[in-house]
Amino acid sequence: MRRQLLAFGILSIALSGQVLAQDWPTRTIKVVVPLTAGSASDVMARIVFDQVSQQVGQSIVIENRPGAGNSIGMNAVAKAEPDGYTILANSSSHTVSPAVRATMPLDTANELAAIIPLGNMPVVILFNPGKGYKKLSDFVAWAKANPGKANYSSAGAGNSSHLNGELFRLAGGFEAVHLPFKGAPEAMTEVIAGRSDFYFSPLVNALPLMKDGQLQALAVSNSARATALPDIPTVAEAGYPNSEYNFWAGVFLPVKTPAPIKEKLYAEVKKALDVPAVRDKLKNLGADPLPLTSAQFDAQVRREIETNTKVAKAANIKVE
Repeated sequence: MRRQLLAFGILSIALSGQVLAQDWPTRTIKVVVPLTAGSASDVMARIVFDQVSQQVGQSIVIENRPGAGNSIGMNAVAKAEPDGYTILANSSSHTVSPAVRATMPLDTANELAAIIPLGNMPVVILFNPGKGYKKLSDFVAWAKANPGKANYSSAGAGNSSHLNGELFRLAGGFEAVHLPFKGAPEAMTEVIAGRSDFYFSPLVNALPLMKDGQLQALAVSNSARATALPDIPTVAEAGYPNSEYNFWAGVFLPVKTPAPIKEKLYAEVKKALDVPAVRDKLKNLGADPLPLTSAQFDAQVRREIETNTKVAKAANIKVE
């Protein structure tokens, strides 16, 4: 009798999940972006979820909740009702925060389920053109010749740009002071003003300022050249192979969300990414497709947390 009741309970849970997925969504969906408005992940999420909204016939509201290395927004979603109405759209900082922060309000890998990537975004290392550097090694040579003078901006302590800066510093063998800011606009402003030496920025935020001549990109931190910047070398090609960093944006749900809802969200986002107008908008941002299943994306997230933890220890990065 006990086995029969247990089997009946499991069946009931499975069926209720299927019913929820069939009905989902029946009301407004909230997508939490744990970064400032206008950030690369924010822009990509707005493009994709505008299309998803049209597909499912429900409003989708983007809510920006930046701070604490993205962990504020991440935790809000992890602790939300697992019903598919609170979604996380995060950057690859998702795998940096648990690696560098002394304390986290959540167990990232086990409380947030990876659903689907939105794409890869090229990241460029930016300098003030007035400094006169022609190539990345010019700056490294200056930093080594002027110990204690180099610094770099990040979009926040524990952010991907923080880790990216440390990877480059270690690969180049020079010292540099970390200058954390609230977001990408402030970090780039400091480089333009000449108060910060460099900043690793997603291309979408940097491109207008590069076109205006206010900033120059000397390398791409991704493992391959950016489609939108074919003449800009990768950091490896520039002589610093151990400073590669691939920036992505992706979608997550509370881990206890019923599997049928996870599968339906994956299907709707994938469908949106295949719409020509969406593809063109993402391409214009410089984003490249990152076609992974949920299982593959989850595996990548776990690998990156492990790798980033090792890097954080090597660089002695620990954010309180």
